[in-house]
Amino acid sequence: MNPDLARLQPYPFQKLSKLFAGVTPPPDLPPVSLSIGEPKHPTPALVLDALRANLDGLASYPATLGKPSLREAIAAWIGRRYDIPAPDAALEVLPVNGSREALFAFAQTVIDRTQPDPVVVSPNPFYQIYEGAALLAGARPVFLPQLPENNFAPGFEQLDEATWSKAQLVFVCSPGNPTGRVMTPAEWEQLFALSDRHGFVIAADECYSEIYFDEARPPLGALEIAHRLGRTGYPRLVVFSSLSKRSNAPGMRSGFVAGDREYLKSFLLYRTYHGSAMGLTVQAASEAAWRDEAHVVENRRQYAEKFRAVLEILGPVCDAVQPEAGFYLWLRVPGDDAVFARELMRQYNVSVLPGSYLAREADGINPGRGFVRLALVAPLAECVAGAERLAACLRGMRA
Repeated sequence: MNPDLARLQPYPFQKLSKLFAGVTPPPDLPPVSLSIGEPKHPTPALVLDALRANLDGLASYPATLGKPSLREAIAAWIGRRYDIPAPDAALEVLPVNGSREALFAFAQTVIDRTQPDPVVVSPNPFYQIYEGAALLAGARPVFLPQLPENNFAPGFEQLDEATWSKAQLVFVCSPGNPTGRVMTPAEWEQLFALSDRHGFVIAADECYSEIYFDEARPPLGALEIAHRLGRTGYPRLVVFSSLSKRSNAPGMRSGFVAGDREYLKSFLLYRTYHGSAMGLTVQAASEAAWRDEAHVVENRRQYAEKFRAVLEILGPVCDAVQPEAGFYLWLRVPGDDAVFARELMRQYNVSVLPGSYLAREADGINPGRGFVRLALVAPLAECVAGAERLAACLRGMRA
């Protein structure tokens, strides 16, 4: 067996199941799940129609590179979304089976195990795939705590030059999971300068980029700021995106990577052996999704409605603040976050995710401790009910 498998920690939802073991919630309260970030809005009809119209694609093996028309649709969307020249669809865009699979596989492509003590840097709290990808690639994860007193900034200055010199891959997530924070142009410029100096690759996870609350101010993207800074060819930058959140199609497992063509060429080689080509039926549905924006605007409207309602309920009892983007509410709670989550389930039949489950202790600090993550993915009425019960729980704990 691969000995690195023993270094993997339980996934947050495994920990949550263990936390709730033996808890009996009130039988008169219907369950409300705010713990898992799985989109619940209906999958758009245009995606379903494209799936049905292309079922004959199940009879053929797909190419790992994907159909030219899909890569062209993705490249065109990138150009429209970020107001930049569309990437080269043949060389700078690659369809993938969702951002989760691609983020993991990319680390296996990039990490050079022959170098002493290779380092992978990631935010903290973080998406646990970053850590697992690093460990199974033979690298050492190093975490950058993102703290409320610094407005959850990435804090690249927290690492010394000796650590940066060993870094081979840096994961960033903007808009962030769980904070919803969007990286600033100055922070991107700082990260690009570090990459130029030390030669590491940047993996920019942008799967929440299309859930935001001001149609006139979409979140800044990595390719966008690289273009603004004249970084022709996106050196050592690869962006990961997905239809799961944007188009409410998590079961399609469809996304893309885009950026530095040399790294995408190597990633394509890896994926050819990895056996991760996207099926032709899913490619057709994905192309339809990337070419349409109306359903994404409606998706954002529904999330904005839920945030308005939930924040109106929680505002008087805690410091709930609307994030810049994404569908998570990162909420500070009294006492231990895991104890709070268990009590909320026991008393009110509402599940939330303890923040400490999304982070690692570094330098004596677990930056998720004292927070819970609420995923506002359920229907509006369910989110409202969950917020009302959570508010009651907070009042009871502070009485």
